[in-house]
Amino acid sequence: MSLTETDAETRDAARNATKDGSGSRKTRAEELRLQLADEIVRGVYAPGAPLDETRIANRFNVSRTPVREAIRLLAASGLVEVRPHRAAVVARPDANQLANMFEAMAGLEALCAGFAAERMTTQERRALEDIHERLRVLIQSGDPQQYHEVNEAFHNAIYDGAHNAYLADLALSTRARVQPFRRAQFRNLGRLAKSHIEHDRVVEAIMRGEKAIAAAAMNEHIIHVREEYEHYSETV
Repeated sequence: MSLTETDAETRDAARNATKDGSGSRKTRAEELRLQLADEIVRGVYAPGAPLDETRIANRFNVSRTPVREAIRLLAASGLVEVRPHRAAVVARPDANQLANMFEAMAGLEALCAGFAAERMTTQERRALEDIHERLRVLIQSGDPQQYHEVNEAFHNAIYDGAHNAYLADLALSTRARVQPFRRAQFRNLGRLAKSHIEHDRVVEAIMRGEKAIAAAAMNEHIIHVREEYEHYSETV
């Protein structure tokens, strides 16, 4: 499978799994990808450890097909190295590669936020505010998984509100690559509340139609996400 095809799979999984923020549309392969990604990021699987498809299939009581698909999706995030005719092994992007991925993510999301400030319809702005309020309520639950799922719907709403389908596809593809790291940082103590404050700045700028401020606020938000992940990775 080519890198382009893998990017398309991860992009589509990112959009479909969080289209309504409920996570109800996840495929079995996507569920396995999230579970395995969490375990890799937390160090349950050490770098270089093989991912035996049969063992994983038996563990989750599934066929090898969704396991194979999940491993392909993980490869796009740099968490797994797929080797011809051999078991895939756990990898982890080096610090420079991960920094580059987050830098690209920040730039793409900033563009989306800036265009959204200019182009979002009244209905789209209201929908964004509704999702933002749902995130505020979820802070009280302290459930990083629920927050993560609605958070992805929040970012999807901004991608769509930019009204640039090509840019949205690039943002989704890049987000799929960094998703395990973005997801892990929500486990940091107090991170949900801080994330929501960062979102506040983005939403306020979009509502006021302030393109440059919305872009800057989103860029700063993704920088904080990277910093929070680095802090998390030092503690696991």
